[in-house]
Amino acid sequence: MFTVEKTNQKHEEDLQRLKRFRLLDDDFMTKCFEGDNECIELILRIVIDKQDLKVVDVRTQIFVENLLKRSVRLDVLATDDFGRKYNIEIQRSDKGAGRKRARYNSSMLDANILEKSEDFEKLPETYVIFITENDVMGKGKPLYHIERYISETNEMFGDGSHILYVNGAYRDETPIGKLMHDFSCTNPSDMNYETLANRVKFFKEHKEGIAIMCKVMEDMRNDAWQEGIKEGIENGIKEGAIDTAKRMLSDGVLPLEKIAEYSGLSLDEVGKLQTSKIA
Repeated sequence: MFTVEKTNQKHEEDLQRLKRFRLLDDDFMTKCFEGDNECIELILRIVIDKQDLKVVDVRTQIFVENLLKRSVRLDVLATDDFGRKYNIEIQRSDKGAGRKRARYNSSMLDANILEKSEDFEKLPETYVIFITENDVMGKGKPLYHIERYISETNEMFGDGSHILYVNGAYRDETPIGKLMHDFSCTNPSDMNYETLANRVKFFKEHKEGIAIMCKVMEDMRNDAWQEGIKEGIENGIKEGAIDTAKRMLSDGVLPLEKIAEYSGLSLDEVGKLQTSKIA
């Protein structure tokens, strides 16, 4: 009986949490936009200011692998009918929308488009678009377009690479102001754009959509639980290594290099333990 009550309580908590979700919450946004060309098409037409833009493919949570260095996971990757690629990232934290992250995402898009021996001129235009909860640039503008220029002539370089920051805090009666209002709405009835409102309403008010979102939240809890176990094990191993190193240091027989080797700690970590012991 206790288990049933606890399950019901957790379900009710999930329903209340679902009511608070906005499109600025990336897990909710990802599920709303998953395979939904129409919503992404609306967003891109407003942000890019191309009313004839036609989206032909949308994918969410795309893992772009770099075998030698850091890989990335893209919130949304869309393609239009001209082959142009659009990476849309939702960021509530200013730190997550760093300029060098935008640069890295752009480079990873390029690195995974061309086939071997394919001509560089076949690279399509790419857009990396950060929609941020705050005005990360701090200039009060709705949009910030980042392009490469030739300094000496002040002409566009024209390499087809574009980065845009969308100020999620911007509000007015322009399309971008209304769009950012919708991204912050918890109630689909308050949204300006019917396309977005209908999609949000499906996941918040329809039985099928609610079931999908509850499953997403349950998976998130399980992932967090597994990560917690893993972190706990790693912390336990670390604490054991530190304890071992401390005992070796107390004996005063082995050199620091050997203590590091036997304990699994770095030489720098062992040195700091020795310094703290002396202090």
